[in-house]
Amino acid sequence: MIFRQLFDEATWTYTYIVADEATKEALIIDAVLEKVERDAALIAELGLKLKYAVETHVHADHITGAGMLRERTGCQTGVAASENVDCADLHLNDNDVLKLGDLEVKVLTTPGHTSGCLTFVCENKVFTGDALFIRGCGRTDFQAGDADTLYTSITEKIFPLGDEKEVYPGHDYKGMTMSTIAEEKTLNPRVKLGRKGFVDLMNNLNLPMPKHIQKAVPANQVCGLIEGQG
Repeated sequence: MIFRQLFDEATWTYTYIVADEATKEALIIDAVLEKVERDAALIAELGLKLKYAVETHVHADHITGAGMLRERTGCQTGVAASENVDCADLHLNDNDVLKLGDLEVKVLTTPGHTSGCLTFVCENKVFTGDALFIRGCGRTDFQAGDADTLYTSITEKIFPLGDEKEVYPGHDYKGMTMSTIAEEKTLNPRVKLGRKGFVDLMNNLNLPMPKHIQKAVPANQVCGLIEGQG
């Protein structure tokens, strides 16, 4: 497997590239519009053929670069089927599999941060988006989020994948790059509260709305191809 973790310092967003070593077929997870030039250059340098640009969810804090990458490379874009993003080529459901040569990327529906969150699993790596962070998790107070649903997604969909699996989140705000399921099961302070404690905490965070939510969500519902871009 070819693997790269990339970072957008403006929104604390991780973007991931995964590719099959033999065929060079590649997938990018959570591309950021402002970083398309960087990502496209790296894909070209590594000799990769971008096959898919997929989202862990419809983001509220940044605009996706998936649509622009599709225009440049001919790749297919993918979003959770429940999000009803008409511009997406692939409307992804639980247990769908994306193939990159002999490499398989499995799709899991892990709602709770929003109603349409996905987790992607490839070999020993789990890309959890905003469902599970390193020692935290995504908020649950907009885009049909639900704390109880998120607790179920974390404990009944992600944790059973196996203690040895590596966790790669959608964001990190403390400079951490990865974790493991074993670590998050035992050390994640929110999950350790149990279902009731988790729900009570998440329902009382009282966080300000993301600065760019009014712009980002509508733009991401059209694959990031807003007027003046692309």
